[in-house]
Amino acid sequence: MSKHDELAKFIVTNVGGEENIRDLYHCMTRLRFTLKDKQKANKQALENSDSVISVIESGGQYQVVIGNHVNEVYDTIAKNYNLQVKSGNEKKEDNAKEGNFISRAFTVMSSIFQPIVPALAGAGMLKAILVILTQLEWLDSASSTYAILAAAGNGVFFFLPLMLAFSASRTFKTQPIVSAAIMAALLEPNFTKLMENTGDIASFIHIPVVLMSYTTSIIPAILAIWLYSYLERFLKRVVPKSIELFMVPLVSLLIMVPLTAIVIGPLGVYTGKGIADGIEFLSTQSGFLTGAILGGGWTFLGLHWGIAPAMINNLSLKGFDTIRPMMASATFAQSGVALGVFLKAKDKKLKAYALSSIFPSLFAGITEPIVYGLSVKLKRPMIAAVIGGMIGGAIAGHFQTTVLAYVFPAITTIPAFFTNTIAFYLISIIISFVVTTVLTYILGFNEGNGATDAETGKTEAEKSEPALQTEPGHTEVTENVYAPIHGQIVPLHEVPDPAFSTEAMGQGIAILPSEGKVYSPVSGVVSLVFRTGHAIAITSDNHLDLLIHVGLDTVKLKGNYFTKHVEQGQRIERGDLLLEFDIPKIQAAGYDLTTPIIVTNSTAYQKVTQTQQKSVDLQSVLLTVH
Repeated sequence: MSKHDELAKFIVTNVGGEENIRDLYHCMTRLRFTLKDKQKANKQALENSDSVISVIESGGQYQVVIGNHVNEVYDTIAKNYNLQVKSGNEKKEDNAKEGNFISRAFTVMSSIFQPIVPALAGAGMLKAILVILTQLEWLDSASSTYAILAAAGNGVFFFLPLMLAFSASRTFKTQPIVSAAIMAALLEPNFTKLMENTGDIASFIHIPVVLMSYTTSIIPAILAIWLYSYLERFLKRVVPKSIELFMVPLVSLLIMVPLTAIVIGPLGVYTGKGIADGIEFLSTQSGFLTGAILGGGWTFLGLHWGIAPAMINNLSLKGFDTIRPMMASATFAQSGVALGVFLKAKDKKLKAYALSSIFPSLFAGITEPIVYGLSVKLKRPMIAAVIGGMIGGAIAGHFQTTVLAYVFPAITTIPAFFTNTIAFYLISIIISFVVTTVLTYILGFNEGNGATDAETGKTEAEKSEPALQTEPGHTEVTENVYAPIHGQIVPLHEVPDPAFSTEAMGQGIAILPSEGKVYSPVSGVVSLVFRTGHAIAITSDNHLDLLIHVGLDTVKLKGNYFTKHVEQGQRIERGDLLLEFDIPKIQAAGYDLTTPIIVTNSTAYQKVTQTQQKSVDLQSVLLTVH
């Protein structure tokens, strides 16, 4: 089992199990769960894990922040668990409304826009690079090379309604290809040639149709597919199953295309223009104040995906956006927090964490590890970030700084800001970064006396206490871990799985079993039994955390050939039978039975000594932890 399998299992278990998950998707650094019952989730267990940066409950979502490897963990969960809603009761729950109208609206916007953001960001950067190349006269805008590259950059935006319709179909749980076909009709030449100028009037069975250009539009697609989802559900209830295959799409197109052209489309276009004009009004009336609010408060506002349509709408209608430059200061301010903590911190682990989080922030615009791992938990750096972000945002807003594409603020995306306001943008982000770095260093933060560790959530007082203590007054502590299996010793570095051999999961040793039984190596509590029975985690009476993992990649057996004899939370004594497994059948299935025994919290101790024996039985001391 890889480290992603272990983490995926841990997270799913502590959000209440597979049956408690209604929906799941991810963004850059966090898993975004929609849970059926949030009371079943164990927030404390998640936050106490070294692999979880933070847990956030917002907008009806249960968000588990884990960092840049979120995509791999998400894929592992999707592979190992069936998260589809099947029963009628569950489907009804899925349609339940949680939170207020605004939070629900932002959740919907997030689920629609998140899948298409990579394409938007990539195409936007390409458009920005083309602008620079033509301004420098390195590329002729009349050349075929430019035309091909421009098509690559413009295609995403030209056909944005189709992509939004397809993505919205997943959110509103309707047929994706029919959804795209509805919007495709409004981009088809027979429809577009009806219009010579925006606002021209055509007719549909004597009903007037106000003609609009729907290329690059946003709101019409979302509104149309939202209404179509209700129509499709109605049609599926009344249309006989024998003709449903063609009749439901036929009626849907007959109704939705004219309805969108007559009502939904113009309404959406005018609404989008109204939003853009409103944002422009705020910026022109007081760009300084608007910028200060966005730059200083963006981290707290929770509007990231809710505002995304407004940014893209600005780019579609005007060719530029003024929101992103103002909030960019918040991103660079968080980078300043990381640098300030790195320069100020004495704790080596905290310094390493701060340093590792700087680069994703500066070069990819990913700030969650800093926000939740440093700013929120250390508190004073957040004050520094607010001040730095406000100053930088105010500068960007006052000078009406613009961007040419939808990008995440970072050093690598600076070309997208190459307009006539580029100088003011650079000044704003540099000031926010420098001011926050300096203030973080000056204000400082409490690394001791109960200050929270950035990664684990444990206090310094907790970390400084001896984890094990056999006699009062003794600080040098030893605990023996006995062999849980009969077999031959295999050094951990020889285990053909980097999750174990690199000690990424902790120090330990491995055994090649000669008997298909696993016994408890210590006295304590079963902290976790994997559903498939191939692995078990134990917390000893002295708070030593152990993982016994029978075989490599044996999770793929899905529990076959394994028998569990204990349950999670059960009290156990050394020598109790924990698991049984069928060695011949597992080997016949092609799996390596090398079994790592890992001290998963080994970083809390000075040393983990391994046995020098070549073979062990239940009376052998396998590991000694100091």
